[in-house]
Order: sequence, then C-alpha cells, then structure tokens
Amino acid sequence: MSSAALNSSTLVIIPALNEAATVGTVVQQLRDLGLSRIRVVDNGSHDRTREVARQAGAEVIEEPVKGYGQACWRGLQAVEPEVEWILFCDADGSDDLAQLPELLAQRADYDFILGNRRGTTTGRQQLTPVQNFGNWLASTLIYWGWGYQYHDLGPLRLIRWPALQAIQMRDRGFGWTVEMQARAVEQELQICEIPVNYRPRQGGQSKISGTLKGSFQAGMIILTTLAQLYGQTLMPQSFPMNSSPGKASLEADYPKRPWWGLESVILFLSACFLIWGTVWCLPHGDFLTEPTAVPQFWRGIAVMSVGFVLSWWVRSLSAIWFWGVAIATRVLFLAMYPGDDIWRYLWEGLLQTQGFSPYDYAPNADILVPLRTAWWGHINHPDVSAIYPPVAQWGFRLLAAIAPSVLLFKLAFTAADLGICWLLSRRFGFGATLLYAWNPLVIYSFAGGGHYDSWFLLPLVAAWLWFERPHGRSLTPLPPLLHWVGSAVLLGFSIAVKWMSLPVLSFLAWHSLNRWRWQLTLFVILAGVSPFLISALPFCGLQACPLIPTSSTFVSHGRSAEFIPYFIAQIWAGSRQANWPFALPLGLWIAILLWRTQRLGSFTEGYLIGLLLLSPIVHGWYFTWLVPFAVASRNWGTRLVSLSAFVYFALPQRIALGDSSWLLTATERWSLWLPFILGLLWTSVSYHALRANSASPRFMETNENCS
Repeated sequence: MSSAALNSSTLVIIPALNEAATVGTVVQQLRDLGLSRIRVVDNGSHDRTREVARQAGAEVIEEPVKGYGQACWRGLQAVEPEVEWILFCDADGSDDLAQLPELLAQRADYDFILGNRRGTTTGRQQLTPVQNFGNWLASTLIYWGWGYQYHDLGPLRLIRWPALQAIQMRDRGFGWTVEMQARAVEQELQICEIPVNYRPRQGGQSKISGTLKGSFQAGMIILTTLAQLYGQTLMPQSFPMNSSPGKASLEADYPKRPWWGLESVILFLSACFLIWGTVWCLPHGDFLTEPTAVPQFWRGIAVMSVGFVLSWWVRSLSAIWFWGVAIATRVLFLAMYPGDDIWRYLWEGLLQTQGFSPYDYAPNADILVPLRTAWWGHINHPDVSAIYPPVAQWGFRLLAAIAPSVLLFKLAFTAADLGICWLLSRRFGFGATLLYAWNPLVIYSFAGGGHYDSWFLLPLVAAWLWFERPHGRSLTPLPPLLHWVGSAVLLGFSIAVKWMSLPVLSFLAWHSLNRWRWQLTLFVILAGVSPFLISALPFCGLQACPLIPTSSTFVSHGRSAEFIPYFIAQIWAGSRQANWPFALPLGLWIAILLWRTQRLGSFTEGYLIGLLLLSPIVHGWYFTWLVPFAVASRNWGTRLVSLSAFVYFALPQRIALGDSSWLLTATERWSLWLPFILGLLWTSVSYHALRANSASPRFMETNENCS
C-alpha cells in the first residue's frame, strides 16, 4: 500500500483541554504531513479550543466527562470502515511532529509504534526528573510483569485499529497509555519504539507534570492500573468486557488471549512438574556410594522432564512465573549432595589460600598431607594436578578465602547460571528462554551437581550477545573497535575459565581480517588472550608454566561417554591410546564453519556440536554448553539431549554397585546420543522454517526496537 493510501487510512486522535494556543498549529502540522483524518476530542475546554481546531481543519468531538483515557475512548467511537491505523498525539505542541514520518514509515512491519522521548538527549532533558523516574519505573514494572522492555510511556503512538479493538481498553484516565502498552504485549503485537525529540509545551498549562500533586496523582493511577492489569492475568476473566466500536470482524486478526486458557494450564502444569521433580531428586545425589540413588534420581528427572517438555508450548509468560520457577528449582537443588568435581574446586581454592599452586602439586602430594580435610577422600583423580584455567583458579581461591563450603561454591555457580537466564531473557524474552531457564539438565548441573561450567558460559553468552547487539533506532551503534574488542575481552574471560571457548576467538580474528583490517585483528587477538595471560602470571615462573598436566590420563587418552571416538575405536583399537588425533577433524570442522557462518552465535553452536561429537571425553553436563545458543536457534538436538543426557548417570550407578568400569553399554550409548543426532538432523532439514520461527514475535519478546 502506498504512503498516501496509508495516510488516508490513518485516524489521528488528539485529546484537548484548554489548548487553544497550540491545537491549531498541531492540526496544521499533521495536515502538512498528508494526514487528513484528524479528530480533536475536546474534554471540557473553557477557551476557544473547539473553534481553533475546526478552523484548522479537524473534526471536533466533545466529551464532557474528564479524563485523558475518556477523551481517547470517545475519539474511537464511530470510526469509519476505511480506517486501519490510529495515531495518538498531544494538543500542546510538545510532540516533535517533524519526526512523525519515521513512525509512519514502520507501518508495514509493526503493529504498535511508539515515540520514545527518553531515547534522545533533548527528550530526556525536557522531561522533569519526576517524569523520567516515573517512566523508568513503569517500564521496569511492565518488564517484570509481562517480559517486554519498554523505555517510555510517551503520548505519540501509532497502533493498528484491529489490534486496538482486540486490546479492549478499559482505563479512562492517565492509565490509558500504560494499559495499552501492557496489553499490547499480551496480544503479542509486533512492537517497536523510535527515539523522538520532545519540546516544552508551546502554550497553555500542564494538567499533569506542571504540579507535584498532578504528577503524584498520575503516578499513583499508573501504578494502580499496572497492579490491576497484572491481577487480571492471575485469574480467569469473570467480568464483562467493554464493547469495541467499529469493525468487529477484524478482531479475529488479534484474538484476545484469556489468561486461564489452554496455554495457561500448560504453564501451571509445567511449573508444578518441575518443582515436584526437583523435590523428588533432592535426597538422591550421592550417586557413587548409594546404589538406589540414581534410579530415584532418574524418576525425579523424568517428572521434571515432563514439565520441561510442556514448557515448549508456552509462548509468553510474566517475569514472576519465569523467575519464580527458575529460582525455586535452583534453590531447592542447592541442598542436594553434589557431584565429585566440586571437591576439586574446594581443594584447589584451599591450596591457594595456604600459599600453594594447584598446578604444582597433585592432591595426593606428600607435601600437602597436613592440609587434608575431612572431605579430601572425595577428590577425584588425586594423582593429577589442576587442569582448570587460571581465572577459574582465582575464583576458587576467592570463594575458599571466604569459606571452603559446598553451599558457597554452588551459590557462585548458580549466580552465574541465573546471570545467563537474565541475559537471554533480555534479548529473546521469557518464553524463548524457558529452554534454558527451566531446563532440568541446566538446573541440576549447576545448582545440584555443583559444576562450574556456568562460569565460562556466562562470559561466552555475553560475548555473543554483545557482538550481535541489535542496532535498532533506539540503540546507538557501537564504534567498531568497541564492538569487536568488547566481545573479544568477554570471550577472553570465558577462555581463561575453561579452555573450550578458545576456538571461538578464531571467528572474531577471521572475520575482522576478512575486512582487511589487520590492526583490528591484532587488537581482537590481544584482547582475547589478555585475561588468560594476566591471570596466569602468578602461576608461572621463568623456567616453567605448568598450566596443563599433559601427562595425565584425562588429557592424553581418557574416555567417557564419547560418540564418534567410540565407533572409531571399534575399527582402530589403537585410537584408544591417544586423544590428540581427534583435534584434526575438529580443526577441519572449525575451518568449514569459519567459511560458511557469518554470525558468532551460529559459529559457536556449530563448533560446540562438533566438539561434543568428536571429543573422547564427554560428561553429561557438557551438553549444557549448547543450551544458551538453542534459545536462539530452537535446535531440536539440544532440546532432546537435555533429557537423554541423564543416561550418563548409569556410569556412577555402576560404581555404587561395585563395578568400576566407566563404560556405557551400546544400548545406553545410543539412548544418550540418538535423540541428539535425530534432533540435529531434523533441525538441519527444517532450517529455514525454524529460522523464520526464531525471528517471530513469540520468540522475540524483549524490545529490540525498529530497524
């Protein structure tokens, strides 16, 4: 549809109360922009507002009942059938209508387009401190309650008429704007905000921000409206809805979503199963010594898995549901007996507080005998010195200096895990992030098992989201150096916590070099390795820097629940004696990804998939590495392996039964890996469809603004 046709199908609603000094100019500016349907709603003026508006060419409707929302609602009566868009603006001349074409240009791609006064310097300066605070508070409360980050409650807004009909506005006062924005999220409208300038009112007297009393009253109304709206989402709708005038048949395009529908029942059941399963798992964490622990643990995980699978059908939810279940399950799991890796963390942190380097001495070294604790016997691989990179060691040292406590270490890992939840939810929304936040494998691995991998995942995810930061109109593009080097520094911290992130640095180096900017590539590489180099200095001397125990079984030829190496060993038995040959196909896979991928997230996910398939050593919690990236890709392989990975715990079950072999049976191995492989194949075949879904509003609930 042409711009002129869109303008002719746009109705402008202008509430006005004693705005004779400015309303004529506002109407004329709108007409100059090609908008001919202009309706001024006089809300009981005592000056010449009506006459001036008519002389300027506007249709004037009178609404004697006071209230901003009441005036807006009156303006929506008897809308012509040709109208497809509603534009709201103020009559006082404070809206910079010269920027209105920027909003109108977005009509083809969005349902709800707002002017963000706080997105420009002049806009923020013209708003009073009370207004700025109120807008921030209301936007934050909407994010907490509905999972969408607005930035302003500005009056300049454009919305599709069928969408506004479906919202069925009820507020008749100053809560009109905040109700519209909260309900727009519930209706899953495609929303964007465009930074706009804001000017001092050009005449007349403010009814809200001009006095402290008016600002306070408006603020209380807005907060009360939000409370009422959120209360309505927690219970069935039992009250009659106001009838909406106009084209009722178009409401089918934006059907109202009552809270207590099928999706809400699914959400409730999902949360119940997750918490029920968590409680079931709690007493059964000592896998290595209690023969009945793993079967009971599996039963609890099965219950959690039901809740997790149900969450795949939840498209949107409030922050209270999202964070409530995510935090509750993790807090419960903190009380669970941990995996045996955590005793290494405690020991290596304790050594450092006593002046020893964990890279110099294995736990069973004679010199360390006086330091042995009551839990020393739980340490795995006591004949091998530290294998964790230096930033991880600094973290262990800091925690041990406070207290060598399992609970404290678990809290630190869980805090990083929740940080990942926060980053992902800010970018992709609560609904999509359930794949990570309510994932049983993730919840158990960090809060229950006490594995430290969340420490390397947090900066890795931050590096990815920083590098692929959306460059919308309300987000200032980053300078190239800050864009690339910022990601590299974050990635460097991930590398210095766990070596697995190192190949991801090759993506930044390669793509910066492809832009014929070798200076930028040099900065990227230096930024990526500097966290490791700086943190390693205290552990290294002039003669040696023993950060990797290359002679250990774990590094040289150890095996676990591997996939491709297992089948190669069936053909070439000698492959069991060396792990290094598998670096060659992994390097080839990385080269292919560098050539074919243009996005850091896609490269990282592809690399981690190849790493897990080719790695001789795979533990169940390693699959958590993939989950943050599946939030964006919706990868079915990651979804399914989040459930099948628990087959891995058949290995400690055998130890508890007296069988010291650490080898999955063929049935167990296929049970673990086959869902992953089939899911990867399905995702590959359905790539284009899944990519379209991942970009749709249901997966992009947080505001990335207009492009």
